[in-house]
Amino acid sequence: MNSRLLKNEGWLYWLAFLIALGFRLIQLGASPLTDSEATLALQALHIAQGKAPLLAPQPGYILLTSIFFAVINSTNFLARFVPAIAGSALVFVPYFFREKIKPKPALVLAFLFAIDPGLVALSRQAGGTMLAVASLLFAWAMWRHQRTVLAGVLAGLALLSGTSLWAGLLVLGLTGLFLREMEARPTANAESKLEDGSSAHDAQSTNSQFTFTQYRPAIFALVLTLLFGGTLFFLSPNGLSAWLSALPAYLTGWTSAAAMTPGRILLAFALYEPLGIFLALLALIRGYRRKSRRVIRLSLWLAVALLLAVFYRQTSELVWAIIPLLTLAAFELAQVFEMQAEERVEVGVVVVALLILLAYIWFDVSKIGLDPHGQLASTFLPFFGKNVEVKAAPYIVLLGAFLILILCISFVAFGWSARTAWLGMSWAFVLVLGAYTIAAAWSSSGIRAQNGVEFWIPDQPPVQGKLLLSTIDDISEFSLGHARAQPVTVMGVDSPALEWALRDRQVEIVSTLDPQVAPAIVITPMITDLGLPAAYRGQDFTWRQTLQWQGITAPDWMRWLVYRQLPKENETIVLWARDDLFPDARGTSQQP
Repeated sequence: MNSRLLKNEGWLYWLAFLIALGFRLIQLGASPLTDSEATLALQALHIAQGKAPLLAPQPGYILLTSIFFAVINSTNFLARFVPAIAGSALVFVPYFFREKIKPKPALVLAFLFAIDPGLVALSRQAGGTMLAVASLLFAWAMWRHQRTVLAGVLAGLALLSGTSLWAGLLVLGLTGLFLREMEARPTANAESKLEDGSSAHDAQSTNSQFTFTQYRPAIFALVLTLLFGGTLFFLSPNGLSAWLSALPAYLTGWTSAAAMTPGRILLAFALYEPLGIFLALLALIRGYRRKSRRVIRLSLWLAVALLLAVFYRQTSELVWAIIPLLTLAAFELAQVFEMQAEERVEVGVVVVALLILLAYIWFDVSKIGLDPHGQLASTFLPFFGKNVEVKAAPYIVLLGAFLILILCISFVAFGWSARTAWLGMSWAFVLVLGAYTIAAAWSSSGIRAQNGVEFWIPDQPPVQGKLLLSTIDDISEFSLGHARAQPVTVMGVDSPALEWALRDRQVEIVSTLDPQVAPAIVITPMITDLGLPAAYRGQDFTWRQTLQWQGITAPDWMRWLVYRQLPKENETIVLWARDDLFPDARGTSQQP
């Protein structure tokens, strides 16, 4: 690493932090909360209101968010603020490990953390996943630097973060057991040097340098964090029971039904992390050829985390595989930057040629995504003197473009040198996949398309929530002169997102309607008559959408890749307003 980069290292980490904040905070509250998000946000709101609700097994997020609700206001932005800050702070974790992974890869890793689509998506969700990841990694970093009290506090915060922590501990625990078994085997090169200059014996001695007396401050800090942080200084004692229920909740997740299958988890990993996968594969090839202990350990971590996430069938658990994946990618990306001056012209020519081909490939993919089933136009190809309609022609052209790309790289390798081909291919794919990664991060944030399908979200946000609220406000304004004065009755709609959207109004949730009472505003499922002693006007709204996994075909995936659209089934609710709330009805009733 050159002296200029070392001199500006601190500023570059802060630049990565600002980029991370941009991806995580811009329009953070624009998208409505989903049902899973609203469940936790409502519990935080009830605590801020002085109530004692039964808490979900994520007390760290709930209690921290309740502070913001009590001091400022209950908004979508503040409901997602804690995960967004935790996800942004994650870029500083590589700084504390830079003596192990070297300064340049650590700095590259910070920028990869800032723009990764999976980390961005999870950081913009109201939940404890990113809080668990950031707290655990920072606790590990502080422990390595012998800051035991701070490590204990962060470990306590990680324990309060919820079920995702137990997934991370399981991944790290299994990885440690496998590594201990592998490194315990006698080898002829047992004392070989690691890439950071230390031996395997030195690495073990570094981890065992703590004495029992040095554990005491960390344990004391951890217990105090659980006691005071887990109860919000005894204002919400339910936090401790919620913390104790996190492990059973995680174990229950192994047997509960899930919409995602192992194949869909792997597909989501490939579609959201192509840059990391490409660079990590190159790093693995290089590392295993050199028998790098560092690469071997990270590859084992990646394999264990990926397998557990696949069989747990929840996309959010892929976060524990993203960390080692991006670390391997940072190693390889740091190597790509090391280019000799005399190689730049040849490599530049290769990069430009490959970029043209890759741009053509993406345009072809976009064309397929626009018309995935070939309904807009058909292609006629001559076979045996006859014109035959071939709807697969765009796919054939796409395959041909990939073959030309492979041939170009092969010709460069044989004609010039393998290093030139490797550098040109690496730079071209890094530029293209880097642009795709930024676009995917922007899309996974929900800014690009509010109703787009993103696999990091367990459920879809309300479709016409804002229109529903504006309609209720208009009716209330017409009838009482204030937008939030009319009470709302909700019957038969089990949706925490709806309850959260109506949090600033007087809401009554019932299972059945009293036939002797005529509420002013009623929200019900799709029914034709309320059966109440008054006339009502109704308007239907699309509330939730469910993915139709069984009906998704290969062309649909191409459309999702470009436009983030997949077949969905709509759930409709009806807003009923009593007839006398409208000015025209009141004017008619007053006529003689």
